[in-house]
Amino acid sequence: MTDHKYEAAKAARALVSAGQTIGLGGGKTIAYLAEMLAEDVQLMQSLTVTSSSFDTTVLLHEKGFRLVAPSLVSKLDIYFDGCDVFDRQLNALKSGGGIHVMEKLLAAAADKFVLLGDAGKFQTALNPKYPIAIEFLPQALGVVRNKMELLCPGTRFVQRMSSEKTGAVISDNGNMLADVYFDAFPDLEALDIRVKMIPGVVGHSLFYRMAHQAVISGDNGVQYIYPV
Repeated sequence: MTDHKYEAAKAARALVSAGQTIGLGGGKTIAYLAEMLAEDVQLMQSLTVTSSSFDTTVLLHEKGFRLVAPSLVSKLDIYFDGCDVFDRQLNALKSGGGIHVMEKLLAAAADKFVLLGDAGKFQTALNPKYPIAIEFLPQALGVVRNKMELLCPGTRFVQRMSSEKTGAVISDNGNMLADVYFDAFPDLEALDIRVKMIPGVVGHSLFYRMAHQAVISGDNGVQYIYPV
């Protein structure tokens, strides 16, 4: 059986050139890409690499890449990352990992932001079974919950709670996380702006018109998708 994540990573490998500064997100497809890049020692040694993911950073360190911290990056040639789902305009939801704030910083720094994954990630419209994750200051819990209910009546606001300890899940940035579930998404541009404007919100997991290209693999082979 074809491993479509592997095939998408192999296609993405061809987009990397010697001497570039690149960013890598998290997940299995990205791990495949990192391993492929490491196989070409000469190419690997020419690259400067950063990551939004702790797991990916550990892998890159083990493979011997030249790593820089995201805080030292102002510009990337290309940033690769996976997602939960994306649509024809390459609007994407990246809710699962809870690291969307760092992912969005690196995506914004990139001349080219490329989504990777299997063909199941591509849908005509974003599927509301996936929530929008919100990272917010701990002191803003009540305000953010109330504002989301006023902005989007009928949504479900679910704070992420830890299964490993008592209390809330805390982000890499020391903030709280919540998932907001919709029956149907409203206008995405308005949603993107309104959620960002809530006092106390650090960021959310809707990547509105940020991606420049998607590389996916499925039963019809590898596809290169551009926003319409």
